[in-house]
Amino acid sequence: MAMETTSIESATESPLIQLIYVSSATQDFTEAELKGLLELSRQKNGRLGISGLLLYKDGNFIQVLEGPEEAVLDLYHRIQKDPRHANLLTLVHQAIDQRQFADWSMGFHNLNKLKPEDLPGFSPFLTEPLTPQAFQQNPGRATTLLLTFKRITAR
Repeated sequence: MAMETTSIESATESPLIQLIYVSSATQDFTEAELKGLLELSRQKNGRLGISGLLLYKDGNFIQVLEGPEEAVLDLYHRIQKDPRHANLLTLVHQAIDQRQFADWSMGFHNLNKLKPEDLPGFSPFLTEPLTPQAFQQNPGRATTLLLTFKRITAR
């Protein structure tokens, strides 16, 4: 854990950005595949100084990436070329002064396993689809969803 924190802190000398996107998976992911993806993401993101959160539901992803601009954009370009993703939609791409997800090299939750009784203060907002179409009209909903999930699970 200290290694992840050190990597992220040392990489914050360059300007930080936050990038939020949604995408659809081109294949179904098993629980084991999702865990493997998460482990690999945490290792790479820690080295690159990237923090964030990934949510998965019904074959769709929503992810926030925060970190040095070059590292985040390079990672996002790799995701855009990844054949496991389709219908990528960038919702937020902005400069930030401070990370909102600094404690996570990559937080993750499979919302397919989410039960309302598992989360105090559960909101039906968390049960809505994560499809690009669901966020296209109001991209700010993505930030609200990610921050809501962070706040609820931090309790």
